[in-house]
Amino acid sequence: MTSHHQSTQTMKPATAAKKLGVYLEATPADFREGVVSRTELNALQADPPEWLRDLRRNGPHPRPVVASKLGVSISGLARAGITEALTTEQIDALKAENPEWLQKERATQAEVRKEAVRLKEKKAQQAQKDAQD
Repeated sequence: MTSHHQSTQTMKPATAAKKLGVYLEATPADFREGVVSRTELNALQADPPEWLRDLRRNGPHPRPVVASKLGVSISGLARAGITEALTTEQIDALKAENPEWLQKERATQAEVRKEAVRLKEKKAQQAQKDAQD
């Protein structure tokens, strides 16, 4: 009889950091230097340790999180020359300052979202029409 040993799925620290929404360079060394199993990832998400809670609260945050907190796209950040991870404090300062590039990128992002909704509705109407024909 053979026993079915389930192989443990592991991921690189960079992948795990992305899934956790944290900046890899700011994570503890043992996290960066190891591999993370699916079970460990689930445990980190279910019951985040202090370092993970601190990172999520204060940053530095990876660009997708920075973009989301500022309400702009990642390419919008790049256009503004922001390539580094930012802390929550830096993000709040930017929001308070509300520079012209940020206003412009937010408006662009709002247009992109509006267009996405419009296309989705158009597609739904078309599908409804096709269903009726």
